[in-house]
Amino acid sequence: MPETAAPRIAVLVPCYNEEVAIGRVVQAFRAALPQATVYVYDNNSKDGTVAAARAAGAVVRTETLQGKGNVVRRMFADIDADLYLLVDGDDTYDATSAPAMVQLAVTQRLDMVTGVRKTPEEIAAAAYRRGHQFGNAMLTGLVRAVFGDRISDMLSGYRVFSRRFVKSFPALASGFETETEFTVHALELKLPVGEVVTPYKERPVGSTSKLRTYHDGFRILRMILALVQRERPLQFFSLAGLALLLGSAGLMVPVLLHFLETGLVPRLPTMVLAVGLAVMSFLAFACGLILDTVTRGRQEAKRMAYLAVPAPDFD
Repeated sequence: MPETAAPRIAVLVPCYNEEVAIGRVVQAFRAALPQATVYVYDNNSKDGTVAAARAAGAVVRTETLQGKGNVVRRMFADIDADLYLLVDGDDTYDATSAPAMVQLAVTQRLDMVTGVRKTPEEIAAAAYRRGHQFGNAMLTGLVRAVFGDRISDMLSGYRVFSRRFVKSFPALASGFETETEFTVHALELKLPVGEVVTPYKERPVGSTSKLRTYHDGFRILRMILALVQRERPLQFFSLAGLALLLGSAGLMVPVLLHFLETGLVPRLPTMVLAVGLAVMSFLAFACGLILDTVTRGRQEAKRMAYLAVPAPDFD
């Protein structure tokens, strides 16, 4: 890239009924990143979100499939840029952190920079609904334990991505679990990632959260379990096989001891169940071995798709 050329930056804002907040978000990011284009993708809002976003100077587009993941998939497919900054439209993230996140991505040539939320104690209860901090810590800890500990705020909606990341990202999620998918995609491909601590604040008066604590929490947990099964099949099915084998042993030992003492097998159904569980445990282990080979092939294909996108040249 020529010396005078700056990276093309797209600020991506998925929105649903954010009339109260979206104008401030667009104005704040236009001020923080004056060279960027701000795109607001409306997701069937029933209030004045579209008009407010246009009035603030955003490029407004529409995605009719409901859910944040569906909006992210559409944005990543439609927009061409060198760097993509994704942020929620609820005015809870600090736009003044955006230049530092972009700078880190450029200078260290990172594929993902996450805005790690830091909430002052005096407004923590207002910024986080009850259980959100605990849920985030629990889910982030689970992903760190399985996929690697390079991410400290998995559910942050404030991120900067490289073009390579965006154009190789499968975007299979449909809702709020898309943040989990970002994290696992980066960790599984061992992409260069970084973090910037950023203030996190409460929503403006009149704005309501679209996140349903328990419903979306269980969806995220289900996504994590599906990703473990998909990306770590040998470990997943080996644990399942071990559990079945232990169950089989627990049922078989009393029957076997009785047979050794008397030569009789009076509990035939128990023995049949124990044998069935043992067979299922070996089948689970075999499935894990086969799917592990398939997973390695998929990972190689994803890596090749990632490498097919030219590396950025910001020097």
